[in-house]
Amino acid sequence: MSVIKNTQSMSAGEPAKALWMSTIAFTLCFAVWTIFAIIGIRIKEELGLNEAEFGLLIGTPVLTGSLVRIVLGIWTGRYGGRLVYTLTMLAAAVATFLLSYAHTYTQMLIAGLGVGLAGGSFAVGVAYVSPFFPAQKQGTALGIFGAGNVGAAVTKFAAPFVLIAWGWQAVAQIWAVGLALMAIVFWFTTTDDPAFRLRRERGVASKSLLQEFAPLKNAQVWRFSLYYFFAFGGFVALSLWLPRYLVGVYGFNLGVAGMVAAAYSIPGSIFRAFGGVLADKKGARSVMYAMFAVSAVATLILSLPAAGTGAALGITPVVFIVVIFALGFVMSLGKAAVYKHIPAYYPENVGAVGGIVGMMGGLGGFILPIAFGLLKDMTGLWSSCFMLLFAVVVVSLIWMHLSVKQLDRRGLSTQAVAAT
Repeated sequence: MSVIKNTQSMSAGEPAKALWMSTIAFTLCFAVWTIFAIIGIRIKEELGLNEAEFGLLIGTPVLTGSLVRIVLGIWTGRYGGRLVYTLTMLAAAVATFLLSYAHTYTQMLIAGLGVGLAGGSFAVGVAYVSPFFPAQKQGTALGIFGAGNVGAAVTKFAAPFVLIAWGWQAVAQIWAVGLALMAIVFWFTTTDDPAFRLRRERGVASKSLLQEFAPLKNAQVWRFSLYYFFAFGGFVALSLWLPRYLVGVYGFNLGVAGMVAAAYSIPGSIFRAFGGVLADKKGARSVMYAMFAVSAVATLILSLPAAGTGAALGITPVVFIVVIFALGFVMSLGKAAVYKHIPAYYPENVGAVGGIVGMMGGLGGFILPIAFGLLKDMTGLWSSCFMLLFAVVVVSLIWMHLSVKQLDRRGLSTQAVAAT
Protein backbone atom coordinates (compact mmCIF):
# COMPACT_ATOMS: atom_id res chain seq x y z
CA MET A 1 0.00 0.00 0.00
CA SER A 2 1.17 3.52 -0.62
CA VAL A 3 2.20 5.61 2.34
CA ILE A 4 1.09 8.71 0.47
CA LYS A 5 -2.40 7.27 0.02
CA ASN A 6 -2.53 6.41 3.69
CA THR A 7 -1.78 9.98 4.71
CA GLN A 8 -4.79 11.35 2.84
CA SER A 9 -7.22 10.22 5.57
CA MET A 10 -5.31 11.91 8.40
CA SER A 11 -6.02 15.22 10.07
CA ALA A 12 -3.41 17.91 9.51
CA GLY A 13 -1.86 17.65 12.97
CA GLU A 14 -1.64 13.87 13.28
CA PRO A 15 1.82 13.36 11.71
CA ALA A 16 3.47 16.09 13.79
CA LYS A 17 1.86 14.83 16.99
CA ALA A 18 2.84 11.24 16.28
CA LEU A 19 6.43 12.28 15.50
CA TRP A 20 7.00 14.49 18.53
CA MET A 21 5.29 12.21 21.03
CA SER A 22 7.25 9.25 19.65
CA THR A 23 10.50 11.22 19.88
CA ILE A 24 9.87 12.28 23.49
CA ALA A 25 8.94 8.72 24.37
CA PHE A 26 12.07 7.36 22.70
CA THR A 27 14.20 9.90 24.58
CA LEU A 28 12.86 8.56 27.88
CA CYS A 29 13.24 4.97 26.69
CA PHE A 30 16.87 5.62 25.80
CA ALA A 31 17.44 7.24 29.19
CA VAL A 32 16.13 4.08 30.86
CA TRP A 33 18.05 1.79 28.48
CA THR A 34 21.36 3.37 29.54
CA ILE A 35 20.58 3.56 33.25
CA PHE A 36 23.28 1.02 34.18
CA ALA A 37 25.93 3.39 32.84
CA ILE A 38 25.46 5.34 36.09
CA ILE A 39 23.86 3.09 38.69
CA GLY A 40 25.97 0.12 37.57
CA ILE A 41 29.05 1.75 39.11
CA ARG A 42 27.41 1.88 42.56
CA ILE A 43 26.02 -1.66 42.15
CA LYS A 44 29.53 -2.89 41.28
CA GLU A 45 30.83 -1.44 44.55
CA GLU A 46 28.00 -2.85 46.65
CA LEU A 47 28.19 -6.37 45.20
CA GLY A 48 31.97 -6.43 44.79
CA LEU A 49 31.75 -7.36 41.12
CA ASN A 50 34.82 -8.03 39.03
CA GLU A 51 35.29 -6.34 35.65
CA ALA A 52 33.79 -9.24 33.68
CA GLU A 53 30.69 -9.32 35.88
CA PHE A 54 30.34 -5.56 35.66
CA GLY A 55 30.68 -5.68 31.87
CA LEU A 56 27.92 -8.29 31.63
CA LEU A 57 25.69 -6.25 33.92
CA ILE A 58 25.87 -3.03 31.88
CA GLY A 59 25.82 -4.97 28.61
CA THR A 60 22.70 -7.05 29.30
CA PRO A 61 20.16 -4.27 28.51
CA VAL A 62 22.13 -3.32 25.38
CA LEU A 63 22.15 -6.91 24.17
CA THR A 64 18.51 -7.71 24.92
CA GLY A 65 17.33 -4.33 23.67
CA SER A 66 19.03 -5.09 20.37
CA LEU A 67 17.81 -8.66 19.98
CA VAL A 68 14.19 -7.84 20.77
CA ARG A 69 13.95 -5.16 18.09
CA ILE A 70 13.05 -7.53 15.29
CA VAL A 71 10.22 -9.08 17.32
CA LEU A 72 8.85 -5.70 18.36
CA GLY A 73 9.13 -4.45 14.78
CA ILE A 74 7.01 -7.36 13.52
CA TRP A 75 4.45 -6.94 16.31
CA THR A 76 4.16 -3.27 15.37
CA GLY A 77 3.15 -4.27 11.86
CA ARG A 78 0.61 -6.74 13.22
CA TYR A 79 -0.93 -4.90 16.16
CA GLY A 80 -0.12 -1.25 15.49
CA GLY A 81 2.64 0.96 16.82
CA ARG A 82 0.46 2.84 19.28
CA LEU A 83 -0.39 -0.32 21.24
CA VAL A 84 3.04 -1.96 20.99
CA TYR A 85 4.89 1.25 21.90
CA THR A 86 2.69 1.78 24.97
CA LEU A 87 3.02 -1.81 26.19
CA THR A 88 6.79 -1.79 25.58
CA MET A 89 7.20 1.32 27.73
CA LEU A 90 5.00 -0.10 30.48
CA ALA A 91 6.88 -3.42 30.52
CA ALA A 92 10.25 -1.66 30.65
CA ALA A 93 8.97 0.63 33.41
CA VAL A 94 7.86 -2.34 35.53
CA ALA A 95 11.22 -4.09 35.07
CA THR A 96 13.12 -0.89 35.94
CA PHE A 97 11.04 -0.36 39.09
CA LEU A 98 11.56 -3.97 40.18
CA LEU A 99 15.28 -3.48 39.65
CA SER A 100 15.29 -1.26 42.74
CA TYR A 101 14.29 -4.32 44.81
CA ALA A 102 17.01 -6.59 43.43
CA HIS A 103 19.67 -7.62 45.94
CA THR A 104 21.72 -10.31 44.20
CA TYR A 105 23.71 -10.28 40.98
CA THR A 106 21.36 -12.82 39.39
CA GLN A 107 18.36 -10.67 40.23
CA MET A 108 20.11 -7.67 38.69
CA LEU A 109 20.74 -9.55 35.45
CA ILE A 110 17.13 -10.74 35.23
CA ALA A 111 15.88 -7.19 35.80
CA GLY A 112 18.36 -6.00 33.17
CA LEU A 113 16.65 -8.21 30.60
CA GLY A 114 13.43 -6.29 31.18
CA VAL A 115 15.16 -2.91 31.22
CA GLY A 116 16.52 -3.80 27.78
CA LEU A 117 12.97 -3.67 26.36
CA ALA A 118 13.29 0.11 26.47
CA GLY A 119 16.00 -0.07 23.81
CA GLY A 120 13.76 -2.18 21.60
CA SER A 121 11.36 0.75 21.33
CA PHE A 122 13.44 2.12 18.45
CA ALA A 123 12.13 -0.50 16.04
CA VAL A 124 8.57 0.22 17.18
CA GLY A 125 8.96 3.94 16.67
CA VAL A 126 10.41 3.59 13.18
CA ALA A 127 7.56 1.36 12.02
CA TYR A 128 4.99 3.61 13.73
CA VAL A 129 6.27 6.99 12.50
CA SER A 130 7.08 6.06 8.88
CA PRO A 131 3.50 5.66 7.55
CA PHE A 132 2.55 9.16 8.73
CA PHE A 133 4.87 10.75 6.17
CA PRO A 134 5.33 10.56 2.39
CA ALA A 135 8.63 9.21 1.05
CA GLN A 136 10.15 12.65 0.48
CA LYS A 137 9.77 13.53 4.17
CA GLN A 138 10.54 10.21 5.85
CA GLY A 139 14.26 10.88 6.17
CA THR A 140 13.60 14.07 8.12
CA ALA A 141 10.93 12.44 10.28
CA LEU A 142 13.02 9.39 11.17
CA GLY A 143 16.05 11.61 11.74
CA ILE A 144 14.13 13.67 14.28
CA PHE A 145 12.81 10.51 15.94
CA GLY A 146 16.29 8.99 16.11
CA ALA A 147 17.59 12.11 17.88
CA GLY A 148 15.92 10.58 20.94
CA ASN A 149 19.32 8.92 21.42
CA VAL A 150 20.05 12.06 23.44
CA GLY A 151 18.24 10.29 26.28
CA ALA A 152 21.59 8.72 27.13
CA ALA A 153 22.88 12.19 27.98
CA VAL A 154 19.82 12.79 30.18
CA THR A 155 20.84 9.82 32.29
CA LYS A 156 24.54 10.73 32.32
CA PHE A 157 23.83 14.25 33.55
CA ALA A 158 20.80 13.79 35.84
CA ALA A 159 21.20 10.32 37.36
CA PRO A 160 24.41 11.08 39.34
CA PHE A 161 22.66 13.85 41.28
CA VAL A 162 19.71 11.60 42.15
CA LEU A 163 22.06 8.75 43.05
CA ILE A 164 24.12 10.91 45.42
CA ALA A 165 21.01 12.36 47.07
CA TRP A 166 18.85 9.26 47.46
CA GLY A 167 20.72 6.18 46.21
CA TRP A 168 20.72 4.15 43.01
CA GLN A 169 17.36 2.59 43.88
CA ALA A 170 15.76 6.03 43.65
CA VAL A 171 17.20 6.49 40.16
CA ALA A 172 15.56 3.25 39.02
CA GLN A 173 12.22 4.15 40.62
CA ILE A 174 12.07 7.73 39.31
CA TRP A 175 13.10 6.69 35.79
CA ALA A 176 10.49 3.89 35.90
CA VAL A 177 7.68 6.20 37.02
CA GLY A 178 8.64 8.74 34.37
CA LEU A 179 8.51 6.08 31.64
CA ALA A 180 5.16 4.73 32.87
CA LEU A 181 3.65 8.21 32.84
CA MET A 182 5.01 8.73 29.33
CA ALA A 183 3.33 5.50 28.22
CA ILE A 184 -0.03 6.76 29.49
CA VAL A 185 0.40 10.18 27.89
CA PHE A 186 1.45 8.56 24.62
CA TRP A 187 -1.63 6.32 24.53
CA PHE A 188 -4.07 9.17 25.10
CA THR A 189 -2.44 11.73 22.80
CA THR A 190 -1.71 9.66 19.68
CA THR A 191 -3.68 7.67 17.12
CA ASP A 192 -3.03 4.44 15.27
CA ASP A 193 -0.67 4.84 12.33
CA PRO A 194 -2.44 5.12 8.94
CA ALA A 195 -1.00 1.88 7.55
CA PHE A 196 -2.38 -0.15 10.46
CA ARG A 197 -5.66 1.79 10.35
CA LEU A 198 -6.11 1.04 6.66
CA ARG A 199 -5.41 -2.68 7.15
CA ARG A 200 -7.96 -2.80 9.98
CA GLU A 201 -10.63 -0.95 7.97
CA ARG A 202 -10.16 -3.27 5.01
CA GLY A 203 -9.99 -6.37 7.19
CA VAL A 204 -6.58 -7.33 5.79
CA ALA A 205 -5.23 -10.40 7.58
CA SER A 206 -1.88 -10.19 9.31
CA LYS A 207 1.08 -11.58 7.42
CA SER A 208 2.45 -14.95 8.37
CA LEU A 209 5.85 -15.05 10.03
CA LEU A 210 7.24 -16.46 6.79
CA GLN A 211 5.96 -13.40 4.92
CA GLU A 212 7.26 -11.04 7.61
CA PHE A 213 10.74 -12.52 7.41
CA ALA A 214 10.76 -12.90 3.61
CA PRO A 215 12.79 -9.71 2.95
CA LEU A 216 15.53 -10.94 5.28
CA LYS A 217 16.69 -13.37 2.59
CA ASN A 218 17.77 -10.37 0.51
CA ALA A 219 21.45 -9.50 0.74
CA GLN A 220 20.41 -5.86 0.55
CA VAL A 221 18.88 -6.03 4.05
CA TRP A 222 22.14 -7.33 5.48
CA ARG A 223 24.03 -4.64 3.58
CA PHE A 224 21.88 -2.02 5.29
CA SER A 225 22.55 -3.83 8.55
CA LEU A 226 26.32 -3.54 8.02
CA TYR A 227 25.93 0.18 7.39
CA TYR A 228 24.05 0.56 10.66
CA PHE A 229 26.48 -1.72 12.49
CA PHE A 230 29.10 0.92 11.72
CA ALA A 231 27.06 4.13 11.88
CA PHE A 232 25.14 3.37 15.08
CA GLY A 233 27.10 0.52 16.63
CA GLY A 234 30.44 2.19 15.96
CA PHE A 235 29.16 5.48 17.35
CA VAL A 236 27.92 3.86 20.57
CA ALA A 237 31.13 1.84 20.90
CA LEU A 238 33.32 4.93 20.55
CA SER A 239 31.24 6.89 23.07
CA LEU A 240 31.86 4.06 25.56
CA TRP A 241 35.53 3.56 24.62
CA LEU A 242 36.63 7.21 24.43
CA PRO A 243 37.14 7.87 28.17
CA ARG A 244 39.32 4.79 28.50
CA TYR A 245 41.22 5.67 25.31
CA LEU A 246 41.92 9.27 26.33
CA VAL A 247 43.12 8.22 29.77
CA GLY A 248 45.31 5.41 28.45
CA VAL A 249 46.79 7.21 25.44
CA TYR A 250 46.98 10.87 26.37
CA GLY A 251 46.90 10.71 30.17
CA PHE A 252 43.68 12.74 30.56
CA ASN A 253 42.11 12.52 34.00
CA LEU A 254 38.82 10.63 34.11
CA GLY A 255 36.71 13.76 34.60
CA VAL A 256 38.04 15.49 31.50
CA ALA A 257 37.86 12.29 29.47
CA GLY A 258 34.24 11.83 30.53
CA MET A 259 33.37 15.39 29.51
CA VAL A 260 34.93 14.86 26.08
CA ALA A 261 32.92 11.64 25.66
CA ALA A 262 29.71 13.42 26.68
CA ALA A 263 30.47 16.27 24.27
CA TYR A 264 30.97 13.65 21.56
CA SER A 265 27.68 11.88 22.32
CA ILE A 266 25.22 14.78 22.54
CA PRO A 267 25.81 16.49 19.17
CA GLY A 268 26.04 13.06 17.60
CA SER A 269 22.45 12.39 18.61
CA ILE A 270 21.09 15.79 17.67
CA PHE A 271 22.79 15.89 14.25
CA ARG A 272 20.91 12.73 13.34
CA ALA A 273 17.89 14.94 12.64
CA PHE A 274 20.02 17.03 10.28
CA GLY A 275 21.08 13.81 8.57
CA GLY A 276 17.44 13.02 7.91
CA VAL A 277 16.90 16.42 6.30
CA LEU A 278 19.97 15.93 4.09
CA ALA A 279 18.80 12.47 3.09
CA ASP A 280 15.49 13.94 1.93
CA LYS A 281 17.06 16.85 0.06
CA LYS A 282 20.26 15.35 -1.36
CA GLY A 283 19.36 11.66 -1.40
CA ALA A 284 20.24 9.05 1.20
CA ARG A 285 22.75 7.47 -1.16
CA SER A 286 24.73 10.71 -1.45
CA VAL A 287 24.80 11.03 2.35
CA MET A 288 26.03 7.45 2.69
CA TYR A 289 28.84 8.00 0.17
CA ALA A 290 29.92 11.14 2.02
CA MET A 291 29.78 9.36 5.40
CA PHE A 292 31.91 6.45 4.27
CA ALA A 293 34.42 8.68 2.46
CA VAL A 294 34.97 10.95 5.46
CA SER A 295 34.92 7.99 7.86
CA ALA A 296 37.59 6.18 5.84
CA VAL A 297 39.90 9.19 5.97
CA ALA A 298 39.16 9.84 9.67
CA THR A 299 39.70 6.25 10.84
CA LEU A 300 42.87 6.01 8.75
CA ILE A 301 44.25 9.13 10.46
CA LEU A 302 43.19 7.88 13.89
CA SER A 303 44.93 4.55 13.21
CA LEU A 304 48.25 6.38 13.46
CA PRO A 305 50.02 6.24 16.85
CA ALA A 306 49.79 9.08 19.36
CA ALA A 307 52.34 11.88 19.37
CA GLY A 308 55.24 11.32 21.76
CA THR A 309 55.49 7.59 21.13
CA GLY A 310 58.52 7.92 18.86
CA ALA A 311 56.55 7.52 15.64
CA ALA A 312 57.39 9.74 12.68
CA LEU A 313 53.72 10.70 12.35
CA GLY A 314 51.98 11.12 15.68
CA ILE A 315 48.47 12.32 16.52
CA THR A 316 48.35 15.10 19.09
CA PRO A 317 45.39 15.34 21.50
CA VAL A 318 43.99 18.37 19.64
CA VAL A 319 44.15 16.62 16.27
CA PHE A 320 42.63 13.49 17.78
CA ILE A 321 39.66 15.36 19.25
CA VAL A 322 39.01 17.32 16.03
CA VAL A 323 39.09 14.17 13.88
CA ILE A 324 37.02 12.06 16.28
CA PHE A 325 34.33 14.76 16.39
CA ALA A 326 34.31 14.92 12.58
CA LEU A 327 33.90 11.14 12.54
CA GLY A 328 31.04 11.29 15.05
CA PHE A 329 29.32 13.99 13.01
CA VAL A 330 29.25 12.02 9.76
CA MET A 331 28.27 8.83 11.59
CA SER A 332 25.23 10.68 12.92
CA LEU A 333 24.28 11.72 9.40
CA GLY A 334 24.72 8.14 8.25
CA LYS A 335 22.44 6.76 10.96
CA ALA A 336 19.54 8.75 9.54
CA ALA A 337 20.42 7.96 5.92
CA VAL A 338 20.40 4.20 6.55
CA TYR A 339 16.83 4.34 7.82
CA LYS A 340 15.75 6.47 4.88
CA HIS A 341 16.40 3.37 2.72
CA ILE A 342 14.06 1.04 4.60
CA PRO A 343 10.59 2.53 3.93
CA ALA A 344 11.75 3.37 0.39
CA TYR A 345 12.71 -0.20 -0.51
CA TYR A 346 10.49 -2.15 1.93
CA PRO A 347 7.31 -0.09 2.55
CA GLU A 348 5.34 -3.22 3.45
CA ASN A 349 7.97 -4.62 5.82
CA VAL A 350 9.29 -1.60 7.70
CA GLY A 351 8.82 -3.37 11.04
CA ALA A 352 10.74 -6.53 10.20
CA VAL A 353 13.50 -4.89 8.14
CA GLY A 354 13.83 -1.93 10.50
CA GLY A 355 13.96 -4.40 13.38
CA ILE A 356 16.82 -6.47 11.95
CA VAL A 357 18.80 -3.39 10.93
CA GLY A 358 18.31 -1.87 14.37
CA MET A 359 19.25 -5.15 16.00
CA MET A 360 22.53 -5.30 14.12
CA GLY A 361 23.29 -1.70 15.02
CA GLY A 362 22.67 -2.41 18.68
CA LEU A 363 24.83 -5.51 18.52
CA GLY A 364 27.59 -3.33 17.11
CA GLY A 365 27.43 -1.23 20.25
CA PHE A 366 27.77 -4.42 22.29
CA ILE A 367 30.37 -6.31 20.24
CA LEU A 368 32.75 -3.54 19.13
CA PRO A 369 33.91 -2.42 22.60
CA ILE A 370 34.75 -6.03 23.37
CA ALA A 371 36.64 -6.28 20.08
CA PHE A 372 38.49 -3.05 20.86
CA GLY A 373 39.69 -4.49 24.15
CA LEU A 374 40.74 -7.79 22.60
CA LEU A 375 42.69 -6.04 19.84
CA LYS A 376 44.45 -3.85 22.40
CA ASP A 377 45.45 -6.91 24.42
CA MET A 378 46.60 -8.82 21.32
CA THR A 379 48.52 -6.05 19.57
CA GLY A 380 49.40 -3.65 22.34
CA LEU A 381 48.21 -0.82 20.07
CA TRP A 382 45.54 1.53 21.35
CA SER A 383 44.86 2.69 17.78
CA SER A 384 43.96 -0.86 16.70
CA CYS A 385 40.30 -0.02 17.40
CA PHE A 386 40.38 2.51 14.56
CA MET A 387 42.10 0.01 12.28
CA LEU A 388 39.12 -2.28 12.82
CA LEU A 389 36.66 0.52 12.08
CA PHE A 390 38.63 1.44 8.94
CA ALA A 391 38.27 -2.15 7.72
CA VAL A 392 34.51 -2.09 8.36
CA VAL A 393 34.20 1.23 6.46
CA VAL A 394 36.17 -0.02 3.46
CA VAL A 395 34.13 -3.22 3.21
CA SER A 396 30.88 -1.26 3.52
CA LEU A 397 31.89 1.33 0.94
CA ILE A 398 32.98 -1.26 -1.64
CA TRP A 399 29.86 -3.38 -1.09
CA MET A 400 27.62 -0.32 -1.40
CA HIS A 401 29.30 0.96 -4.55
CA LEU A 402 29.16 -2.40 -6.31
CA SER A 403 25.52 -2.89 -5.32
CA VAL A 404 24.51 0.60 -6.45
CA LYS A 405 26.14 0.04 -9.84
CA GLN A 406 24.33 -3.25 -10.20
CA LEU A 407 20.98 -1.70 -9.25
CA ASP A 408 21.51 1.14 -11.71
CA ARG A 409 22.31 -1.30 -14.51
CA ARG A 410 19.15 -3.24 -13.76
CA GLY A 411 17.05 -0.08 -13.40
CA LEU A 412 16.03 -1.02 -9.85
CA SER A 413 17.27 2.06 -8.00
CA THR A 414 14.69 3.76 -5.82
CA GLN A 415 14.44 7.51 -6.42
CA ALA A 416 13.77 8.19 -2.73
CA VAL A 417 17.28 7.14 -1.77
CA ALA A 418 19.19 8.02 -4.94
CA ALA A 419 21.18 11.20 -5.36
CA THR A 420 18.98 14.06 -6.51
